Amino acid sequence: MSDPIKDYRNMVDQPWGRMFYEMIFKQLVIPNDKRLKILDFGAGFCISAKHYSEYHEVYAIEPSEEMYNLRAKGNGYTLIKSGIEYLKEVKDNTFDVIICHNVLEYTDDKEEILKQFVRILKPDGILSIVKHNLNGRVMGSAVLSDNPKAALDLLNDVTENSMFGKRSVYDNEFLTDFLKKNMTLSKIYGIRTFFGLSSNNEIKYTDEWYREMLELENKTSSMEEFRKIAFFNHLIFKKSNVTLKA
Repeated sequence: MSDPIKDYRNMVDQPWGRMFYEMIFKQLVIPNDKRLKILDFGAGFCISAKHYSEYHEVYAIEPSEEMYNLRAKGNGYTLIKSGIEYLKEVKDNTFDVIICHNVLEYTDDKEEILKQFVRILKPDGILSIVKHNLNGRVMGSAVLSDNPKAALDLLNDVTENSMFGKRSVYDNEFLTDFLKKNMTLSKIYGIRTFFGLSSNNEIKYTDEWYREMLELENKTSSMEEFRKIAFFNHLIFKKSNVTLKA
């Protein structure tokens, strides 16, 4: 019988999984000239935690035993088997960077988690959030999965079932409105605009396809027209030194 978590871990190692992370690492550039304190909240398989811990002090927070048992190991990040309860124990202004990728969709505590992020992030600190994008999910269902009913259901409900439970595909404005008193939006990127729409997986294992598709994805990731239909959006916020007026 297939194990969804193991299948998902295997997917991460495929070209389309590797490209997802390559794009994130290109978009979230953290200078290595100073050792920073980084929180990876909902670290999953700890791939980002491993990547950034080569030069920085990284704390990977992950409550799922199934996921952290299959984690990427190396570079000395600290794995903490916890969730939102960990955030409440952290002192104010602790972290230089907070990473929260594809996590908020699966929780009813979005606002509380964001409040904790604001509190524990240092002034001028960076918050990186990757989230599912409704337009991209609709495109993926209708084109890649050949399932227009699923696409219609998304448009009508904006929730869907996944291996992690119910997934709520919230919009970018929720984040910008909620964080506007304390943070400014620095950049929005798209991720997986094109490479998730083809079911021809054979070509994706060729070096030429990978190189040219990665170049295309990176080139269009900042273009608004393409960002609107990307499967994921990557929002990068910077914490203000002072609280902004509403």
